[in-house]
Amino acid sequence: MNEVMTAIQLNTMNTELWQGIGAIADSEPLMKRLAKYVKNLVKEKEDSTLMTKEEFFAKIERAEKQSGKSFESVEELDKYIRSL
Repeated sequence: MNEVMTAIQLNTMNTELWQGIGAIADSEPLMKRLAKYVKNLVKEKEDSTLMTKEEFFAKIERAEKQSGKSFESVEELDKYIRSL
């Protein structure tokens, strides 16, 4: 999921982003929407608890291996967690 971009790809994306911002800069409603979206992206980046579906299941697998427990369903896992 976290792929490394080349300098050329990063520069191209940067240019496209600034061109897009320039194209909507004269529209207050669009700029407000963009500002709100950027705020949400910043919050998302700062939230270290967010993870992909793959990361979540990998974390569960690691925990199962460490504890020696395995769960057949989400309900079993939930029941176990609530019992702790």
